[in-house]
Amino acid sequence: MAQSSSTIVKDGFWSNNPGLVQLLGLCPLLAVTGTVVNGLGLGLATTMTLLISNGLVSLLRNLVRPEVRIPVFVLIIASAVTAIELIMNAWFHDLYLTLGIFIPLIVTNCAIIGRAEAFASKQPVGPALLDGFSMGFGFTLVLVALGGLREALGHGTLFANADLLLGQAASALELTLVENYHGFLLAILPPGAFLGLGLLIALKNIIDARQTRREVQASPVGAELQTDAK
Repeated sequence: MAQSSSTIVKDGFWSNNPGLVQLLGLCPLLAVTGTVVNGLGLGLATTMTLLISNGLVSLLRNLVRPEVRIPVFVLIIASAVTAIELIMNAWFHDLYLTLGIFIPLIVTNCAIIGRAEAFASKQPVGPALLDGFSMGFGFTLVLVALGGLREALGHGTLFANADLLLGQAASALELTLVENYHGFLLAILPPGAFLGLGLLIALKNIIDARQTRREVQASPVGAELQTDAK
């Protein structure tokens, strides 16, 4: 069934976010989010992979036999990741070295193969590209938010090493939040990543619960129940 553009965008950004709702791609999400820049770099690479793979899967959806669709999808994703890895190695070499093995591991991200199978293989190119962008951008937002939280608590800075992604001029973006800060070790260790992700998930659930409560109160049934309660 065709979905509206607004529904596709809302699903990727919020309602069905790969990191906060589906809990997919946890390995890179937890491993490389020590800083905002690392999270943003991996998020952009993942978004580009989703765009390319969703677009190609949608274009080829009527040409690929169902029996071999999964190997074909994996081949498409692997080809996209290889191209992105070569580009990062050539133009963002220092960031490429920092992210290391987690760039090629994008191939194994369940969110990418999941969107290819569940959405792109059944939709025209336009919605498939929009879904790839929305899911990728939603995943990037989680990476950046978690990276910012861990960097602020662990190092007392934000946007450290921004020049790795945005060029030498971006060095001026680095913010020192606390002078002479000795760091909070737990925040930059793996347990800190799990705790930070848990806090983000809890925050999303609180916002969703409040929004649902407002919608119920604003509905005629909710208003009637409130009147009866009084």
